[in-house]
Amino acid sequence: MANQHAARAARVLDTATKRGAAYADVQFWEGTSEQLFVQNGVVRGVDSSTTVGYGVRALVDGSWGFAGSDRLDDGGLDATAARAVAIAKASTRIANRIRAVTPTDKYVDTWSTPLEKDPRSVSLSAKANHLLTAEKALHVDKSIVVGYAFTFGEDTIKEFYSTNGSAIRQRIVQTGAGVGCNAVGGGDAQARGGPGDFGLYQGGGWEVVDRADLIRNAARYGEEAVQLVKAPVLPETTADMILTGAVLNLQMHESIGHPLELDRSLGWEANFSGISWATPDQVGKLKYGSDAMTVYCDNTLPKGMATVGYDDEGVKPQRVTMIENGVLRAFESSRDTAAQTSLPQTASVRAQDWASVPMVRMTNIVLAPGEGTLEDIVADTKDGVLMDGIRSWSIDDHRLNFQFGPQLAWRIQNGKRTKLYKKPTYTGITPHFWGSLDRVAGASEMVAWGTPNCGKGEPEQSGRTTHACSHARFRNVTMGVKADA
Repeated sequence: MANQHAARAARVLDTATKRGAAYADVQFWEGTSEQLFVQNGVVRGVDSSTTVGYGVRALVDGSWGFAGSDRLDDGGLDATAARAVAIAKASTRIANRIRAVTPTDKYVDTWSTPLEKDPRSVSLSAKANHLLTAEKALHVDKSIVVGYAFTFGEDTIKEFYSTNGSAIRQRIVQTGAGVGCNAVGGGDAQARGGPGDFGLYQGGGWEVVDRADLIRNAARYGEEAVQLVKAPVLPETTADMILTGAVLNLQMHESIGHPLELDRSLGWEANFSGISWATPDQVGKLKYGSDAMTVYCDNTLPKGMATVGYDDEGVKPQRVTMIENGVLRAFESSRDTAAQTSLPQTASVRAQDWASVPMVRMTNIVLAPGEGTLEDIVADTKDGVLMDGIRSWSIDDHRLNFQFGPQLAWRIQNGKRTKLYKKPTYTGITPHFWGSLDRVAGASEMVAWGTPNCGKGEPEQSGRTTHACSHARFRNVTMGVKADA
């Protein structure tokens, strides 16, 4: 991949240095996105967009400044670099400021998302026909009144340059697909869809849509929606609970991913979704969960939505263990937050786009697999409930108290699924809940479940994350509480 913006980058960095920056970097973005949406046999929406721009970071006396622009002429490049330096200089006047680390890394490299089937090789009509076929498969009964199917795709070229001599070009491709329906009857309406919590989102090309297996899943979702309309509501109970990866990945997102963002834990970011109950001084001491719980951050993860060659401040990623056999070991971090705490860097700095300041984000987090399959866990459960899909969720601003509402639940008795229930809920407190984890299914059933719209910051930015997991069982969980009835 040839570097298209090297000359522009040289001008930006030269201007920033002459204006007084001790360090500066610039990242150019060229992004295209495409979304298709089908509902009730009709293509309801086709959205395609392109954006080109760049963001400049400048460091002056330990304080950062940032500015973004889509002006690529010499005057625009100079003005944007000067504005980033001016903001950095203004930031030095903040009382009790924390001095940033001056980057020393230098990388000259290229990286690209591995693709099995480039989305650009699939025609728009072929994509639409695939969705129409999948949506049609939902309509297994006249009680299905709404059916939908969608695909999502983003293809972004990034070029990163720094005054240290870094020159990094990356192509990042992310794809998603989902299908779902609403059934009505007897004065009730029920929704069922997926795969996963909302759909299957991964780093990769059109092969992600193939993996989502929309047509086969659609028929099952339609049948289950019809059954849910007639099913009873899950009564309040305390029992063992099995979560499929479709639920577990969002549980990881809310009660592991967000509280282990180091800027949130340090109190640097509290505007959106609050702070964290876990703090750096607890590393090596805090029992976050049971011995069966090992979680790591891995931004090299195959199929991860946050998988890159380098993050948005030019740091090369590696696997870092965050929770080891239940004990807190590390956080998702940036250069600056890692330096403040002497914790490892995890290359977890991301920006939503060229116009947004890069910040610490939840990226790829992985719950280490155990052994066996989902059916093995079911067979090993005497009295429990199996939950699948996501309907609702909430968690407090310390990431402690939560309630989740999956789409459906099966009662498990003596190792077999018996009765289907609708509107299931479960509640918990983060360390107590993860402390009740006693079994995780094996690697053969692990899926990299991506989220395309994780919110953080003010102004809010939307980030892309992944929570890789299989299925898991938790002991003595409170279920069926009807706060949302």
